Amino acid sequence: MKTDPRQLPWRRLYSGLCVFLIVSEAVLVPFSWLLSVTMQDGVRSLLSAEGVRWFLGSFTTLLASPRLVWLLLLSMVAGSVWRSGLAAPSLCSHTGGFRRRVALMASVLTLVLYVVLVLGLTAVPHAVLLSATGRLFPSPFSRALVPLFTFGMLLIAVVYGWASGRFTSLSDVARSWSWGISQASPFFVLYLLSVQFLVSLRFVFA
Repeated sequence: MKTDPRQLPWRRLYSGLCVFLIVSEAVLVPFSWLLSVTMQDGVRSLLSAEGVRWFLGSFTTLLASPRLVWLLLLSMVAGSVWRSGLAAPSLCSHTGGFRRRVALMASVLTLVLYVVLVLGLTAVPHAVLLSATGRLFPSPFSRALVPLFTFGMLLIAVVYGWASGRFTSLSDVARSWSWGISQASPFFVLYLLSVQFLVSLRFVFA
């Protein structure tokens, strides 16, 4: 299987970033111990009892942040939009021009209805997603921006996929979500490595 030459720079950059983060974490461990034994104020060692308890005891908690869920949701959106043909309508040219136009109109109508629904949750007095003082920021709405965007885009992509014939079953819809996650898997690895290194730095020098 031949490698696309256009992907080589991205792969080199990705591999380089991963190696850099792994090496940086490996260097930070003994370096934190060296600084701590030289009586540097405000430095904690990752090799100390406290450091080991922190690393093992809070590893999952520190990585399980809302940003990880956002990355998961957005990768599902990307997979659904792409596999439905919504990102590039020419991909579903086999379905015929009329069917593509019907699918586009159905997705636009879905978008309008979804926007109306969101406005009903935010724009009317005492709306559900407003704060206790009636503000949008901060409020439940501001905290739900990513889920609202995700649900809306997934709904629009699924409607387009069904109407255009790209999706013929619920299995197709589910596979589009898992395909998006698989395509975004390098970003998950990069996220885990970078977050772990940053929280380790914060622990050592806090």
